[in-house]
Amino acid sequence: MADGQSAELGAVQRTLFFPLLARARETERKRPLLSDPKAVELVRAIDFDPATYDQSFMSFAVLIRTMIFDWWIRQFLSAHPGGTVAELGTGLNTRFERTDNGSLHWIDLDLPDTIELRRRFFTDTDRRRMIAASLLDEDWLAEVERCPGPYFFVSDGVLVYLPEDDVTGTLARIAARFPDARLAFDTYPRVTFAGEHRMAAKRGIAPWQWSCDDPRTLERLGLRLVESATVTRPPAALRAQMPARYRFLLPLADPLLGRGLSLSLFRSAPGAG
Repeated sequence: MADGQSAELGAVQRTLFFPLLARARETERKRPLLSDPKAVELVRAIDFDPATYDQSFMSFAVLIRTMIFDWWIRQFLSAHPGGTVAELGTGLNTRFERTDNGSLHWIDLDLPDTIELRRRFFTDTDRRRMIAASLLDEDWLAEVERCPGPYFFVSDGVLVYLPEDDVTGTLARIAARFPDARLAFDTYPRVTFAGEHRMAAKRGIAPWQWSCDDPRTLERLGLRLVESATVTRPPAALRAQMPARYRFLLPLADPLLGRGLSLSLFRSAPGAG
């Protein structure tokens, strides 16, 4: 990758290479669980050290996590084909390419250094645009409001890197400003942090900050938990579509992976009108 494009990113932003590499390597398998040719293109084009971001077995969890979020978005779009999806901390994700129905509207939000890198490979369109901003800002909320509702906010592998007050403040602002919106994100219990912090120190990457033992406690922010999943217990309809080998392997992986990661789909309270 010596001839690849450089990527000058902050410590947290560099974690985008974990899911990017997982999707690219899965795509190159003979019978991939998920196909993402754009991820293969990006891995080949950007200069970074794959050894730092190769999670081997844990890439399986990243892939299933990706598929669950994609599934929830497709379910939302089946009912609201012209609605808006806002990906918070988009990194180099290609979720738009995987879920676009031809009529949705999409916002890719991330910090300026990540959006600068992203703009080398993606372009804005009349239905899709990139916004360079922090999740902690509020101006980007108005930009989302300019798109047609209803709204679906997804944050994949991002919130865990923020302090708890920043996470809860962001979720509360979204819930208050976007009645009846959907919010999907992943959470990790405190028991998983010691191992992750050892791995982060060894690889020189940003450590996790926000733990959440029970996603239901977030309902105090004006949210209602609609559906829960784990990487070993995805939505039943999604699991039924997976190849037989994965339907067999998922229960076997439950003791190792089933309690380390929760995926939650919330709905904000309906508006007064």
